[in-house]
Amino acid sequence: MKKIQDFKVKEYRWLNETGYLLTLYSDQTIEPVSPGNFAEIKVPDAPDVFLRRPISIFDVDYENRLLTFYIKVVGKGTKKMGELNPGTPINIMYPLGNSFTVNGEKNVLIIGGGSGIAPFILLGRELQKKNISTTFLFGARSKNEIVLTEEFDKYGRVLATTEDGSMGEKGLVTQHPVFSDISGFDKIYICGPDPMMKAVAKIAGEHQVDCEVSLENMMACGIGACLCCVTKTTSGNKCVCTDGPVFNSKELAWQI
Repeated sequence: MKKIQDFKVKEYRWLNETGYLLTLYSDQTIEPVSPGNFAEIKVPDAPDVFLRRPISIFDVDYENRLLTFYIKVVGKGTKKMGELNPGTPINIMYPLGNSFTVNGEKNVLIIGGGSGIAPFILLGRELQKKNISTTFLFGARSKNEIVLTEEFDKYGRVLATTEDGSMGEKGLVTQHPVFSDISGFDKIYICGPDPMMKAVAKIAGEHQVDCEVSLENMMACGIGACLCCVTKTTSGNKCVCTDGPVFNSKELAWQI
């Protein structure tokens, strides 16, 4: 159930120069969260930041009433959230959007680029509970941008590509050797930059592998009212914040 709820900052952990984990706690029960859901976060003490910021939910701890977000600094709002003191009140609207689907697959590939890794801890945990073999493939410009591999390693095999060759294979994610036998996967899940998702979805389509993508369109309201996140699909325009952010790649107009 969608809810507007007050939290407080518990802690944050910087992972590199531009990315950090922000953990919030609440006195109230945490609403059920599914892999792929996001929240709209109101940035406190920032009068020049007018809109809430849409952030994927990285992890949830129901017993201790904690929500964790992986946040990459891209502007004033995301920078400010990484400077908040523990105990600072913060208001969020969550859980928003749809989620990834799991339908009896046996072997899946999860691909994340940049901040696109954010929804995949929850997905990896769900897949593990269902005994589904999982491979994570993360891509970035250099090893400094590949983070949290030790967390993902709990839920499957972790592979990496970097453009400068400083970690894993050198090149783009689609150049990784795992793509030489892509038909061995039942499903691919992707989140990251559009060019990467389009390239992976094209390969998945050519090999008839089911593929779900989580779009990162700009979102202002999170409830489908402002229409700034609309994307073209095979069945017309849809709001990413309410009809998505997860879509089957065959639905998206850029797959036609």
